[in-house]
Amino acid sequence: MLLKRQILPTGDSPVARIIHAASQIILGKEAQIRMSLACLLARGHLLIEDIPGVGKTTLAHVLARSLGLHFQRIQFTSDMLPADILGVSIFERDAGAFKFHPGPIFAQVILADEVNRATPKTQSALLEAMEEHQVTAEGETRKLPEPFFVIATQNPSEQVGTFPLPESQLDRFLMRIELGYPDRNAERALLSGTDRRDLLATLEPCMSPAELVELQQQAQRVHVAPALLDYVQAIVEHTRRAQEFASGLSPRAALALLHSARAWALIEGRDKVIPEDVQAVLPGVAGHRLRAAHDSARRVDLGAALLAAVPIP
Repeated sequence: MLLKRQILPTGDSPVARIIHAASQIILGKEAQIRMSLACLLARGHLLIEDIPGVGKTTLAHVLARSLGLHFQRIQFTSDMLPADILGVSIFERDAGAFKFHPGPIFAQVILADEVNRATPKTQSALLEAMEEHQVTAEGETRKLPEPFFVIATQNPSEQVGTFPLPESQLDRFLMRIELGYPDRNAERALLSGTDRRDLLATLEPCMSPAELVELQQQAQRVHVAPALLDYVQAIVEHTRRAQEFASGLSPRAALALLHSARAWALIEGRDKVIPEDVQAVLPGVAGHRLRAAHDSARRVDLGAALLAAVPIP
């Protein structure tokens, strides 16, 4: 069945209200807000990399509140242990047994704030949770709530006290975005307007968790033509053949690109994916997965170069 445009952000729909409400708090960043929503509708996790103070944490709060989801913030530090995230069993004298006390990971939206300030051992505590939506602690596996969405913020790697995210951890993030500085008009409105924390406190949910799950299911049903699959495969194959990349995109990355394009089409009010949807999400999906061949420490800026190298079928 074809999707109806009325449910999408062309009118008074839940998605339109989320975009509008978030844009009143995160000024001048509608494109990043849309990308974040596409990541969530594609059932992925989001990595926001930027300098402190540009609104990374505020964006996570806005998404959680507007979606009506249970939210937990985890501040990552160098002395944090995996048990601080997953939980721990404590002996209770009255019961004469150990009882598991769930950690902050047991929430629908997790803000992993400054995730690269923790050691790789602690970062790895997120791997199973992000991939399988479950946690194995002390020999027992426990399911996480649904929907489950991790928003991690990361400071630039050249800043003091940061640890690089391992490749396996980076690959668990469907998208990586940057917020950047606001433009002059947005910053003027920020300086002269109401404090963002006060606005955040008044933000009401724009949809229920059940509505969110329904939208995620609709995103999966957005039509993808064989020619569009050819285009996705051509992009992925180019990254594997081109000499400027240390290694190409994996099959998981190809799926991430397809799922993200479906979600972007849904947000844009279409019942099928077009090449422009793939192009819109490609930098966010592939940018953190590719490295330059001549400098393995430098991330590749996709930009128009990769898109220009792969013609549309």
